[in-house]
Amino acid sequence: MILRDYQRNISDSVFREWQDVNSTLVVAPTGTGKTVIFSDIIRRAFPRRAMVIAHREELIWQARDKIQRATGLTCEVEMGEYKAHGDSNLFGRASVIISTIQTQAAGGDGGGRMSKFNPQQFGVLIIDEAHHAAAPSYKRVIDYFRSNPRLKILGVTATPDRADEEALGQVFESVAFNYEILDAIRDGWLVPIEQQMVNTTIDWSGIRTTAGDLNGADLAAVMEAERSLHEIAAPSVEIIGSKRALVFASSVKCAETLASIFNRHRAGMAAWVCGKTPKDERRKTLADFNAGKIQVVCNYGVLTEGFDDPGVEVVIMGRPTKSRALYSQMIGRATRPLPGIVDGHELDTPEARRESIANSPKPNCLIVDFVGNSGRHKLVTSADILGGNVSDEAIERAVAKVRKAGKPVRISEALEEEEELIKAEREKRRLEEEARKARLVARVKYTTQRIDPFDVLQIKPVKPRGWDIGKVLTEKQRGFLMRAGIDPDSIPYSQAKQLIGEILHRYKAKLCSLKQAALLKKFGYDTNVTFEQASEIITTLKNNGWRRPVELVPTE
Repeated sequence: MILRDYQRNISDSVFREWQDVNSTLVVAPTGTGKTVIFSDIIRRAFPRRAMVIAHREELIWQARDKIQRATGLTCEVEMGEYKAHGDSNLFGRASVIISTIQTQAAGGDGGGRMSKFNPQQFGVLIIDEAHHAAAPSYKRVIDYFRSNPRLKILGVTATPDRADEEALGQVFESVAFNYEILDAIRDGWLVPIEQQMVNTTIDWSGIRTTAGDLNGADLAAVMEAERSLHEIAAPSVEIIGSKRALVFASSVKCAETLASIFNRHRAGMAAWVCGKTPKDERRKTLADFNAGKIQVVCNYGVLTEGFDDPGVEVVIMGRPTKSRALYSQMIGRATRPLPGIVDGHELDTPEARRESIANSPKPNCLIVDFVGNSGRHKLVTSADILGGNVSDEAIERAVAKVRKAGKPVRISEALEEEEELIKAEREKRRLEEEARKARLVARVKYTTQRIDPFDVLQIKPVKPRGWDIGKVLTEKQRGFLMRAGIDPDSIPYSQAKQLIGEILHRYKAKLCSLKQAALLKKFGYDTNVTFEQASEIITTLKNNGWRRPVELVPTE
């Protein structure tokens, strides 16, 4: 198994976290190989036995096949009529058990089929799609296996809801790695996302909110109106041209009717599937879609997870949502590059991979949203998914720009442009405020100076996440930051952890320290120099009375 660089970094990060905690979380977007990552972790943890928990049948079989190929270990499935060997069979039992949460938690008395397995026989518990882990059924299973004090737990998920983050913080003690979808696009592992918004007369304002998202019955009642579905299908036919598209519908009836309307525009272009579609029929429909015999597949509730077809070029959101997790899963069906485009020894840099994607038959993917009257509802767009470390103001401004455009807009570029504009506007206001204050307090001499470690290290501070609410640094971590010259009480927990990681990275790379970098930056020198080079420059500055010599040129 050849791991990508970020996959190796994630795997290493998990084992580092497990030195201090028993449970940790990995956040990585759809299409970045979460199963490959936890397969490597299972391999490295062997001979400790592993239990993998998921919640859909498709995910179970995919996990089994990938784990067996990647590790060579024996995997057995515990689900429905499929039975794994019990713990009593010491020589026949598999190294890895893969099971659905429904199977493990079966039985309201808390016993369930999990009682078939002795927690003391397992060293690793992996929760796939871990944004569900705060649910009672998951907590019951996790608590059962946690009776083994030596057990290590890993949760893996794509972008979770902000509301989910705080709940996940109650299940997992730390976040080992947070790989944002925008990071994966910049690194050349996923295709760029373009967003197009279509104005409609659809009115979602009266729909109730249930469990943090639009009420399913209310939403279906609005979307099943023939007029609403025509307002989705007609512009979609024009927008997609000959591209392959996946449509997410609000109900079974919506999926069926949308496929019918598409076929009125162009006979045979669309089909539909739902949870009750017979497996053989669903399999044939998706095979025809993969082969290009069908251009559009409308679905309700079955292709959000466990469906991998890199040839999908367009996702049509016929199902508005307030859930970042759900929206992320839906757009993730289109973000994979075509096979063979980004893997290979000659594609070992982000620039090379991005260029390969740009020159491929699928240089980007398109997300089509429909804008109606959302009333009090804040509906999710791709800007919310890509804006993990972008300010809320930049996200709002980027969405407004896309709405006005009336055509596809590269959403990552729109976010970056708005963030830079906001930064420039704030800097302008800051300078104006400083000038105003200078006029008011011209007679007061200030001798103190505040150093921004993020500015010095040339990194963007992460956005504080919900799972870090209430968490505090250990005394060891606080001491580490103070020795680096950072006040640990002046920054949020998430950003403190980020700075610790960056300072450790610089130490391992033999780069100059934060204090050295701050001094170099003050005198206008490059901060990405080695510790020894920085020492030489600082010594020269000191010997010159802390004045920059004309002949002293910054090290490139």
